[in-house]
Amino acid sequence: MQLKTKEFESLFTDGLLALAEMFEKNRFELRIAGGAVRDLLSGKRPEDVDFATTATPEQMKSMFQAVGVRMINNKGEKHGTITARVSLPHNENFEVTTLRVDVQTDGRHAEVEFTTDWQKDAERRDLTINSMFLGLDGTLYDYFRGYEDLKNRKVRFVGSASLRILEDYLRILRYFRFYGRVATEPGQHEPETLEAIRENARGLAGISGERIWVELKKMLVGDHADHLLDLVYELGLAQYTGLPADGNVEEMKQIWQKAHDCSPKPMTILTALFRSQDDVEKLDLRLKLSREEKNLSLFLVKYRRDLVKEQDEHDSMKPYTDFIIDSREPDSQSKVLELLKYQGEKKLLDELSRWSIPRFPVSGHDLRKLGFTSGKEIGTILQELRDMWKKSHYQMSKEELLATLSTS
Repeated sequence: MQLKTKEFESLFTDGLLALAEMFEKNRFELRIAGGAVRDLLSGKRPEDVDFATTATPEQMKSMFQAVGVRMINNKGEKHGTITARVSLPHNENFEVTTLRVDVQTDGRHAEVEFTTDWQKDAERRDLTINSMFLGLDGTLYDYFRGYEDLKNRKVRFVGSASLRILEDYLRILRYFRFYGRVATEPGQHEPETLEAIRENARGLAGISGERIWVELKKMLVGDHADHLLDLVYELGLAQYTGLPADGNVEEMKQIWQKAHDCSPKPMTILTALFRSQDDVEKLDLRLKLSREEKNLSLFLVKYRRDLVKEQDEHDSMKPYTDFIIDSREPDSQSKVLELLKYQGEKKLLDELSRWSIPRFPVSGHDLRKLGFTSGKEIGTILQELRDMWKKSHYQMSKEELLATLSTS
């Protein structure tokens, strides 16, 4: 098969043409690899394009040095990756990796050996849909029926699921993430894949929290996240990922059904599993959440049942707007928007997304000008005026609010 789509053609910048010419001149093969091939075959223009080559890192370095091409970020070199900066006509970075075979793996890292055998490199990749290469002439190199799986929306490990997982336990969560991206229906897994995941669940205990959280977040914003989180519990993975052993799976399924088409943040869906703020603290210890993620989860656990809409339809948004105005925290509105997604309040979500926080029109300075001097008294009066202003749906002006003082 030869690919000739506009997405594929659009990759050929002056920089890539110059890079391709260097490899061709030196008789090394260069192909597009992995995720970019999957995206191109799905009709998408990939955000990142990785390349694979038969040239060793040393051969690439000599080749680039000979023509004055700069190399940046040498961290990947021991794994065979060289990043070349081609400046024609603009600076463009190209990440090129030598074909590899795994010599030794420990479930987290691999010791690699370089090869010129494309199939051997494809063999060490995680999923069939990620194991394809694309020649720069558009020729597809597909050793494990990855294109067939992609067309059938199937997610399968390359060869034995158990062996692939033993090479890197994080592949368990990568499998779930790609399932949510590719599969059309929940629950269409090969039984031996789920068995291999169950048998190797404990291996996730040795994977860093940061790496687990990156995969979980991507899974949570994909399709079928409710089904996949249910599987995390069913297959015994939760305890190794920082999730509570007694997670509220039923609540999570309900919240996902209500919220998933409103683009909830990953934490909004995950919080449905938590029964207390203690669950958030334990997750943070394992996954090292950002401050924003942790605070959102603590907020949702605290207010999901208590901060609810008014029964009066004309005033239904008022508890939320009052909360935002009283809290005076810069991110309180975005947290309340996530709460509305959690509660399935789509109409209010739409209203609050368009609402901007009104400014309370009276300050302590205004009261001092009227002759009030005691700080304590000024604080009390400001609070009374603020309550009055809230009751007026934030409509009363400074003059109207101050006029109430002369009559009281």
